[in-house]
Amino acid sequence: MRGKQYHPPLKLTAPWEKDAGFGRKLKTYRNHTKIIAQPGLVMKVLRRKRIVLFMAYFLLLVLTMLNLANYKWTKEPQQCNHQMRSTTYQGRSDIRFLYRPSLAKKRQLIYVLTTWRSGSSFFGELFNQNAEVFFLYEPMWHIWQKLYPGDAVSLQGAARDMLSSLYRCDLSVFQLYNSPGGKNFTSLGLFGATLNKVVCSYPLCSAYRKEVVGMVDDKVCKKCPPQSLRLLEEECLKYSTIVIKGVRILDVNVLAPLMEDPSLDLKVIHLVRDPRAVANSRIKSRHGLIRENLQVVRSRDPKLRRIPFVDPGHKANKKDGADYHSIGAMEVICDRTSKTLRTALNPPSWLKGKYMAVRYEDLVENPVKTLKNIYHFANLTANHDIETFALNMTSGSSSSSKPFIVSSRNATQAASAWRTVLSIQQIKQVEDYCHHAMSVLGYERVRTAGEAKDLSKPLLTHSKL
Repeated sequence: MRGKQYHPPLKLTAPWEKDAGFGRKLKTYRNHTKIIAQPGLVMKVLRRKRIVLFMAYFLLLVLTMLNLANYKWTKEPQQCNHQMRSTTYQGRSDIRFLYRPSLAKKRQLIYVLTTWRSGSSFFGELFNQNAEVFFLYEPMWHIWQKLYPGDAVSLQGAARDMLSSLYRCDLSVFQLYNSPGGKNFTSLGLFGATLNKVVCSYPLCSAYRKEVVGMVDDKVCKKCPPQSLRLLEEECLKYSTIVIKGVRILDVNVLAPLMEDPSLDLKVIHLVRDPRAVANSRIKSRHGLIRENLQVVRSRDPKLRRIPFVDPGHKANKKDGADYHSIGAMEVICDRTSKTLRTALNPPSWLKGKYMAVRYEDLVENPVKTLKNIYHFANLTANHDIETFALNMTSGSSSSSKPFIVSSRNATQAASAWRTVLSIQQIKQVEDYCHHAMSVLGYERVRTAGEAKDLSKPLLTHSKL
């Protein structure tokens, strides 16, 4: 037994088990041995891994910064509401909005702040006739019609939100005030569209050319093909200046959020007129302002003392009721005007350099000089055709008998017509409502009916603004 050597039994392994078992472990073991035996190779592999990780980190950082920059650039206050709209029209919330031209950031925005019967239709034409201006006439009219009989003050927020969209060339906001089940808005569906040079001119319509100065005939423009709001948006984006004229923003402080918005370069031109002339014109056109007068009068403070505007011995009639609302609306209008003027006299940072007051009387007395001042404020240039247009429209030989129609007339005569038409009681009531605004703007009060009718005595002094 001692002479024999002990041999362990041989373990036979099938060929297919070799590769799966001991042979693979041996191969792995040999590779590790080879790597450990060559430290230079280890460092080379680690360096490659480090380079790959660094490049991946750098790429991730770049993508994150681009995404953040794109988010800040395309962020708009009104965009959060687009998904909530149930209309079929898609506005500037689609992918095109992310790649809008850089011109939009440099666009000059102007809001003409004024009130009814202040000469604002003629004033708006000074911008409507300019080939460099995209002009909109009373777009907030749609809000007041849709939300009637809401009072004027309660509608201020909705009006401001509409402006926020329009100044970004987002016209889909009009669909919010469309009739239920109604057709989509078109270019001719906008209030005042048939007098708008953009809507009635090439390329939206072949009836007129934007660069040719001249009034638009609404009968001709009504024959223009209605264009989609999307095409009108694309046209809007081509302009470097957007001007919106409106009478339904009652106080400049309502516009503060827009003027503080760094993405909007918004300026305000405050067109004012003698409140007594405004009241007289409101009475003259009372049938066309019935709804608006009621909405404004509903905003009055019921606790304030008010003097009667008719003589005690006067027998009341239906005309007095209409006149009552026309003059009664002046209380709200002048109260809001006074708030604007107080802000302008001591302007906050958001208003400094962005507010300009223009008296209608100064415009009609010296149209060319006033026009140049207005255009300079709006960063526009007045050419000879525009100046001639302004001069001709204020030096006509007659006065217009049709309200809301812009025509050539003797504007100086029209500005003082109230002095021979209003009764002394009506004058006193308007002066009672508007004494602060009149004092700031340079409109003198009258003591007697004879003084009012004495046209040789001027009632216009220097403005405090």
